[in-house]
Amino acid sequence: MNFPELKIGDLVSRIPIIQGGMGVGISMSGLASAVANEGGIGVIAGAMVGIDEPDITENPVAANVRALKQMIRKARSLTRGIIGVNIMFALTHYADLVKAAIEEGVDIIFSGAGLPMDLPGYLTNGSRTKLVPIVSSARAARLICQKWLSRFNYLPDAFVVEGPKAGGHLGFKLEQIDDPAFAIERLVVEVIEAVDAIAAGRGVTVPVIAAGGIYTGADIQRFLNLGAAGVQMGTRFVATHECDASQDFKKTYLEAEKEDLIIIKSPVGMPGRALRNQFLTEVENGNKTPFTCPYHCIKTCDRTKSPYCIALALAGARKGKFKNGFAFAGSNAYRIDKIISVKELIDSLKLEFSQACCC
Repeated sequence: MNFPELKIGDLVSRIPIIQGGMGVGISMSGLASAVANEGGIGVIAGAMVGIDEPDITENPVAANVRALKQMIRKARSLTRGIIGVNIMFALTHYADLVKAAIEEGVDIIFSGAGLPMDLPGYLTNGSRTKLVPIVSSARAARLICQKWLSRFNYLPDAFVVEGPKAGGHLGFKLEQIDDPAFAIERLVVEVIEAVDAIAAGRGVTVPVIAAGGIYTGADIQRFLNLGAAGVQMGTRFVATHECDASQDFKKTYLEAEKEDLIIIKSPVGMPGRALRNQFLTEVENGNKTPFTCPYHCIKTCDRTKSPYCIALALAGARKGKFKNGFAFAGSNAYRIDKIISVKELIDSLKLEFSQACCC
């Protein structure tokens, strides 16, 4: 059996796979365009997208906006497929990045790390950009639908439901991460039921996409059977040739053991899943001290108490410099044993999906 299409409004993705947006330079135009060329939805991460711009410290807003526009244009030059951007609501310059993405005519804006209650207000006349919130509960999905309908007469074009097995920042309390009540399988069904009830009253369909810990084609088949319209995958795409991170960053995934995946307390006030290394061990032991923040990129980051700058830590890691940095990773990162092309990854997922459907 072949992959079904994923439809978000009038956009049609040939395969039901969205590549997760991984910030501070991990998923940029290279990875996003490669995924789009294989029929999926490629996503550029907006978090510190301008980290390589020469004026990022002096003019962070201008640098990030400029870089986001450049990345969207570059991706467009490399593919005719679907290109999205991930813009976290918690970003200090969230509104500027949203406006820039819409001006560039990006296909989809994915937005999580908070409830993006005002997102439709940034759409302009004639804009075709789709708006997809990322949530971690049915309650959050209902709140967004109600607020968007009352203020803008607009329903989300889709939802991504991200469970606690994802990499990076997690929308859960520490005690919820391993609680079966918050398993992605339960969350997806709950969100589908909540959203379908609202969408049915308006005679439309709002697809729900599952995310967090999805690794194989059999996993994709399982979530589609639960009613999801597609899946979002981040970790699998890190270990591809086209991923925009350095080879040394990718090697950390190849070398990871299961016990290396830990939950950290991020400076931004949320738990996060990362790969243990010496830097994180020193942080845990209290050997890092407060610093001068060069960017103030996240609204919720308390710069007076943070033991390190997460933007600098992730930026360094992306280049393979782990003395003062670390890598975020999903719960299944330890299963990765080789770096392959995006095409090889998609082909393997297609085969696994087909085999799972035949069982």
